[in-house]
Amino acid sequence: MEEQSASAAVAAPAILVIENGLDAPVARLGDWLRAAGAELVIVNGAAGHAIPESLSEYRGLVVMGGSPNAYDDATAPWLPQVRTLLAESVRRELPTLGVCLGGQLLAAATGGRVERAETPEYGAHLIAKRQAAAEDPLFKDLPITPDVLQWHVDEITSLPPGAVQLASSPAVDIQAFRIGRCAWGVQFHIETTPEIVELWADEDAAQLADYDVATILQRAEAAHPDFAEVWQPVATSFVGVVADPDGVLPPRRLPMAGGQPASQSTAGPITDPAQIRAALAAEMQAARGTNQH
Repeated sequence: MEEQSASAAVAAPAILVIENGLDAPVARLGDWLRAAGAELVIVNGAAGHAIPESLSEYRGLVVMGGSPNAYDDATAPWLPQVRTLLAESVRRELPTLGVCLGGQLLAAATGGRVERAETPEYGAHLIAKRQAAAEDPLFKDLPITPDVLQWHVDEITSLPPGAVQLASSPAVDIQAFRIGRCAWGVQFHIETTPEIVELWADEDAAQLADYDVATILQRAEAAHPDFAEVWQPVATSFVGVVADPDGVLPPRRLPMAGGQPASQSTAGPITDPAQIRAALAAEMQAARGTNQH
């Protein structure tokens, strides 16, 4: 199907994509969604596009990243409507994916908290799946420690009530979560190209003054084929959820442990280097067995 412009009438149910920055397009994620059969309607708040008043004409919602923080309504006056739509999508169980700022906005719209990160993250990193990811429609087939692109100074510090945590990292605990039956938020980026990352590095030169930017860019460029290998199937799975949301089971809550509420996952993340190496070795061994002729 041809992609519709922001001003075009919606001739058929489609996924609404909200971009929150002129430098933060849906990029490769959009390509993957379209390749899986989705039709996208893209609006960009930073470009002055009107954010739809409701989601009644859409079958899915994707909210991308951007430089504002989740509560930066003064400089990004479209954000209150984005949060309203995210809350609506969770209530209606409309398939939803929030990426970086989009994930933070999803958390903020549903009762979570977003704050300045103690440790900003830049460049290619590994995250670790948590136990709840094993049964998740999007995350279950991911490697134990998937590659991601990080570029953020804020983080989700408290999950919304009822949310289930799906991934962690040693620096920033909440890397991915699921709220309700069909809404996912991720702290990291999966949509970038090396050119987009270079643009961000140029724009953020002042705050990166103490970083080895050349190495960050080299590692990010080298990791982009891995990002595609790992995350394009997730985009395909998301389109499958959009096509049949009624076929998605709600996330299973883990029992209360250690005084933490039963409404969110209590399984510990895999952060110990030895455990990560052992998990990767097991995956490589399994892959060798699968690929033998």
